[in-house]
Amino acid sequence: MNIWHHKVCCALVSALTLAGVSTRESIAAERPNFIVINIDDLGYGDIQPYGSKLNRTPNLNRMAEEGRKLTCFYAAPVCSPSRASLMTGCYPKRVLPIQHVLFPAEANGLDPSEITIAELLKEQGYSTGIIGKWHLGDQPEFLPTRQGFDYYYGLPYSNDMGPAEDGVKSNLGAPLRKANGNRNGQPPLPLLRNETVLQRVLPDDQQAIVERYTHEAVKFLRDHQDKPFFLYLPHSAVHFPLYPGKAFQGKSQNGLFGDWVEEVDWSVGQVLDTLRQLKLDEKTLVIFTSDNGGQPSHGAVNAPLRGGKGSTLEGGMREPTIAWWPNKIPAGTETAAVTSMMDILPTFVKLAGGDAPTDRKIDGGDIWSILVGSPDAQSPHETFYYFRGLNLQAIRHGAWKLHLAKGDLYNLDRDIGESRDVAKDHPEIVARLRRLADETNEDLGTTGIGPGCRRLGKVEKPQPLIDHDGKVREGFGKLGP
Repeated sequence: MNIWHHKVCCALVSALTLAGVSTRESIAAERPNFIVINIDDLGYGDIQPYGSKLNRTPNLNRMAEEGRKLTCFYAAPVCSPSRASLMTGCYPKRVLPIQHVLFPAEANGLDPSEITIAELLKEQGYSTGIIGKWHLGDQPEFLPTRQGFDYYYGLPYSNDMGPAEDGVKSNLGAPLRKANGNRNGQPPLPLLRNETVLQRVLPDDQQAIVERYTHEAVKFLRDHQDKPFFLYLPHSAVHFPLYPGKAFQGKSQNGLFGDWVEEVDWSVGQVLDTLRQLKLDEKTLVIFTSDNGGQPSHGAVNAPLRGGKGSTLEGGMREPTIAWWPNKIPAGTETAAVTSMMDILPTFVKLAGGDAPTDRKIDGGDIWSILVGSPDAQSPHETFYYFRGLNLQAIRHGAWKLHLAKGDLYNLDRDIGESRDVAKDHPEIVARLRRLADETNEDLGTTGIGPGCRRLGKVEKPQPLIDHDGKVREGFGKLGP
C-alpha cells in the first residue's frame, strides 16, 4: 500500500469512528424524551404484533410497523421485582430482596439509597413523571416523589389490594364480595396525586382508571413539551380485577380481558398521537412492555411460550416489547437479542448524556446498538439468570436454558415453547450451566440473601394511607375531587 492509499484508508476509518461518536453525542445534544409504557400482567401473545387472534390492537400494530419488536425481552415473574429492576438497572434480587411482592402498609420498600432512573435523568435536566401503578412501597419514604419523580398520579400498588367490598376482588359486573369483619385485612385502595390522597378507589374508579391515566399522560406531555422529559406510564390494566372502561366494555370478542387490552391499545394511540401532534415523535424514544407474564386464569395468552405469571418459564418472564423512535429506530424490524427491563436505565441515561452509577453494581447494559440494529450489536447478557423471589430457578447462556430443579434443558432458538427437553443429549452443556449457576453464590446467591444483595428499605411502624375507617394518614391531605 502506498502512502496516499494509507492516508485515505486512515482518514476513512477516522471519519467512520467520528461519525459513530457524533451520532451518540448528537443524540445527547438533542436531549431526547423518554416514555416507558408498562402494562400489568399482559401476556406475550395478547397483542396483534405478537400473534394475538383475539384482541384488536391497531395502535400497537402501527407502533410495531414504525418501530422494532424485541422478541426476547425479559422482566421478572411478578410485579414489584420487575419494577425494581426498571428503576435501578439491576436484577430485582440485588435491590429488592423479597420472596414475592410488596403489600399495602408494609414496612419494606425500595431503599431510598438506591439511585433510580428518574434521579439520573433529573441530573441531566429532565422533568420526570409517573402516572399509574408504583408498587415499590407505599410508605412516605418509598413513594416515587422521594425517588426522583417530580410528579405522581396513580395507585401505590396493585388494583386488587384492598377490601373486597370495594370491588377489588371481583371483576366488573360480578357481585361484590362482602366484608368478612376482619379489621386486619387490606386497607382501602388510595388514588394519589403526588403525596395527597385524592380518593378511596371504588368500582366506578376502577373502570375509569385507564382513561384517567391516559388523560394525565397527555396533559403531562403537553405541559412539558418545551423541556426534555421522562414519563413512566405503568398501567393498572390488565391486572385482575378486570375493569374495562365504559367505552370499551363488551366491544371485543374476548370478554372483559379483551376489552381491557383494547382500551390499553387506545391509550397507547393517544400517547403516540399526542407526540405526533406536538412534533415530538422524532425526539422521543418510547418503550412498550409488560411487567411480567400474563395470568391465563384471567384470560391472558402467553403462546407460543410455556407458562405464565409467577413462573420462570419463558411465559412468566419474556414480555411483548416494542421500541419506537421514528427515523432513529428502524421501522418494521425485530430482534431476538436478549434484552431486559434492567437495560432501560443504562440505555436512557447514556442517550441523555449521563452515565450509570459507578459506585455500585449495575446488571443492565446499554442496548442502543440493538435498538438501532447495528450489525455488530451484542446482548449485554450472554448469561441470564431467572430468579423467582430469592431463588435462582433457571439460567440461560446463549440459546441454552436450564431449569435447575428438574435439570431439563432447552434450546430457545429452536424451541421457544420449552417443549423438548434435550438434557440427555447435551450433558456437557448441563454441567456448564450448573457451574455458572453455582458461581452466583458469590454474588446474589442461588437461595437466600447473597453477598451482592443490597439492603431492603425498612420503616418503623408502617401505616396505611387510608385506614379501615376511611381516615387519611396524617400529612397526606384530605379525600377530595
